[in-house]
Amino acid sequence: MTNLRPLALTALLLATTPLALNLARAETPAAAPAKPVYPPIARTAYRTAQFQLDLRTDTQTLARLSPVGEPAFDFTPGGREAERAGDGYVHVGDIHLRVRTPGGAWRDFSSAHQRRPIRPLPAGGAVLAAADITASLGPDSPLRIERRWVSERGGLVLRFVLTNTSKQPVEVGGLGLPMVFDNIITDRSLEEAHAQASFVDPYIGRDAGYLQVTRLNGKGPALLVLPETATPLEAYRPIQQAGSPAAKPGDIFTDRSKRAQTSEGFYDWTIASKAFAEQDWKGAGQPWNPPTSFTLAPGASRVVGVRLVTSPSIRAIEDTLVASGRPVAVGVPGYVAPTDQTLSLFLKSPKPVARIESLPAGALTATPVKTGTGWARYAIKASGWGRATLSITYADGQVQAIPYFITKPLDQVMADLGRFSTTKQWFEDPADPFKRGPSVMTYDRQADKIVTQDQRVWIAGLSDEGGAGSWVAAFSKQLDNPDAAEVAKLERMVDETLVGRLQVADGPQAGAVRKSLFYYDPAALPSYYDPKLDWTTWASWSKKDSEDLGRSYNYPHVAIAHWVLYRLARNHEGLVRNHDWRWYLDHAHATVVAMMRDAPYYAEFGQMEGDVFVDILKDLRREGMTAQADQVEALMKARADHWKTLPYPFGSEMAWDSTGQAEVYAWMRFFGHQPQADETREVILAYDPTIPSWGYNGNARRYWDFLYGGKVPRIERQIHHYGSTLNAVPLLDAYRANPADFHLLRVAYGGLMGGITNIDQEGFSSAAFHSAPDMMAWDAYSGDYGMGFFGHAYAAATYLVDHPTFGWLGFGGEVTQKPGVVRIAPKDGARSRLFVAPAGAWLTLEAGKIDAAEYRPATGELTLTLAARDATTATARLIVEAATPGKRPYRPVGAALERGAYALPLAATPTTVVLKPN
Repeated sequence: MTNLRPLALTALLLATTPLALNLARAETPAAAPAKPVYPPIARTAYRTAQFQLDLRTDTQTLARLSPVGEPAFDFTPGGREAERAGDGYVHVGDIHLRVRTPGGAWRDFSSAHQRRPIRPLPAGGAVLAAADITASLGPDSPLRIERRWVSERGGLVLRFVLTNTSKQPVEVGGLGLPMVFDNIITDRSLEEAHAQASFVDPYIGRDAGYLQVTRLNGKGPALLVLPETATPLEAYRPIQQAGSPAAKPGDIFTDRSKRAQTSEGFYDWTIASKAFAEQDWKGAGQPWNPPTSFTLAPGASRVVGVRLVTSPSIRAIEDTLVASGRPVAVGVPGYVAPTDQTLSLFLKSPKPVARIESLPAGALTATPVKTGTGWARYAIKASGWGRATLSITYADGQVQAIPYFITKPLDQVMADLGRFSTTKQWFEDPADPFKRGPSVMTYDRQADKIVTQDQRVWIAGLSDEGGAGSWVAAFSKQLDNPDAAEVAKLERMVDETLVGRLQVADGPQAGAVRKSLFYYDPAALPSYYDPKLDWTTWASWSKKDSEDLGRSYNYPHVAIAHWVLYRLARNHEGLVRNHDWRWYLDHAHATVVAMMRDAPYYAEFGQMEGDVFVDILKDLRREGMTAQADQVEALMKARADHWKTLPYPFGSEMAWDSTGQAEVYAWMRFFGHQPQADETREVILAYDPTIPSWGYNGNARRYWDFLYGGKVPRIERQIHHYGSTLNAVPLLDAYRANPADFHLLRVAYGGLMGGITNIDQEGFSSAAFHSAPDMMAWDAYSGDYGMGFFGHAYAAATYLVDHPTFGWLGFGGEVTQKPGVVRIAPKDGARSRLFVAPAGAWLTLEAGKIDAAEYRPATGELTLTLAARDATTATARLIVEAATPGKRPYRPVGAALERGAYALPLAATPTTVVLKPN
């Protein structure tokens, strides 16, 4: 195997097209242009108890921010300061203003657009530097702006005083502070990026809002940006690239740095957003918070600012918030609220809660629950469907906003998705020249029809992520919630469309997978293609290109189809009819082997949904298919041994990615490379936060895949793209191995449930949510959502936890207590997996459902109540593992092992099974 491709090479694949499809994956890179040489920028150094920092001498904007003790690390892009020194580059310390006087139009002012000399003000004591920066706004500003950098309580405070110097009231409808941290991966290797770059995640929670800036390697310290008085984080506005199609004509709130897959760009901490909502965000969905403005009378002033502090580690962020006097919210199991579950919300704040309101009214109810823990606890119930917010007002007048997403009971969500994907998305057209039917195809919710054409041909071609997502979701849904009619359709898809068309059926390349069934060939089909689409980009593959077998990421999708049908055929009666279980497991095996044989280049990287390969190997072993198992294990071990040699084995076809980590973790664990598994876990936590918002809680960082699978293709932070659930899988495994690390469970469950919010009330599943305030809506394409739904279906489970502060908690289930017994009724999307954290017991059902479980802490005894049999499930198959080292293994009383699972006959009424620790 070759070494991982450096990010600098991948970055050279950037190209501009009308669709902004700006990363030509797998194209040959061009020669790198010579880098220009920039003159150095004069800086002045300062120090606080927590930071070493530099301010530019000319502008007094932040040029370096290093934690004390690590002067070589910089949270800002200080190493690029010289190239970013000119007009039009924003920095921490700049300000954006949109103001108007009575009867006048909104006017824009930016301290970065055309820089002018600032006027230094006296400094000394706690004030490190100060300046009147009004001149930098231009000659017409009605406001005087004074800025101060202050050392306070060990941290660094950036404070602005806005004073109305005109003779009229001035309404401030747009006020933003650019937050410029080093999230730039361009021209860095993976090792350099993990050592030097940072990620930024926002809690857009009004007065309780904050930013967390975490290092790519997951190591501490982390940086927190906290609000000063009168500085709510009301909105988080992307600062668009100057001159790009995303920037509106005349927009001066821009930055000249190139946004791309290697650089997400920067954002404004937006304190007032009414003018943006009126002018720039018309027609967008509901913002995170109601847009506001404020008015300054002549001579009046307002002070705004942010405080920068360090947290020793990512896990210590909430403790640091508490120590900084900030309100803190902990939602259990998170902020996605199925209407049949009761959630818990724990609040800790310097001032007591004065009132809690639901927006919209009645969507959420918060009932106080007595607790002696120092935290206020509320039971949260939801009604309706969609987005809602809890608005919490504290006694000092501060307001905290906690966004929730309300959804149906999860068994209904599963049924909706299965029904929609196998009816509305079911494509069957004998005249189709590309022979794509029968199949489940990409759907356009806006047009309410199947996407049969897109210039990104894979979207209409059943392959790649953007085209395979819908049918991967349909197959994955059957894993825990099979429906006979849906399974029958999917069997047809395997026989008539996958094997022999998308997947090579026989010969020396048997098992290999094509890049797309759809392609662009106007000579052969002169009247087929929509002339309104742009067929001139690299994404409009020719027939030859579509038949290429070398993209490894296509292989797990097909492997999932075979593996799910194997599991159903093996563990249920009469559900799968076209082939026996061995046929499907043989084809799953052939798919794994073909990936390594015919797509070796990208196969050296972790694959999205790659966990399925681990299960295929385990099932081959359990079935006694030793030769095939040995072959797969040898192939996978070669990959794992390669990853073990790399400090950060997380490369992909992209410069940086958040999808390969899950499979890397799985094989590191499988082959006993625990230090590398631990490293992978920490890297995941760097881009996967726990934040009091349904959107960002467990939301694995992703901002480019709308280009490849969305209807609106642009660089934009995606909410609950498929990375959220896929990265939940390793974090849940890591939690089961160490239940003391509660942070892992919270992040993982946030991602697991976040992936459910993509599914609408009828069962359509969107690729992801557009978080930019000019959209705030789900993308209309189903796109690559199915990769995420696989993660949810694969990992859906209920967790019973005894927390040292919060007591007995249920993640995915309702907890009740009586003397000596804790009972949990699973309400997760599978009801076939249960982890009892105090016992370290991991119970999984290959067939059957769990109605309830009772745990007796004094004896450790577990009692399961299994659902009654159904037409295809007469026997439950229970696997019992001691997932936590040092815990005693459990076994059901009187049951016998069969293929690694306990076979438990079911009856017409629920069955009780007692498990005791050995």
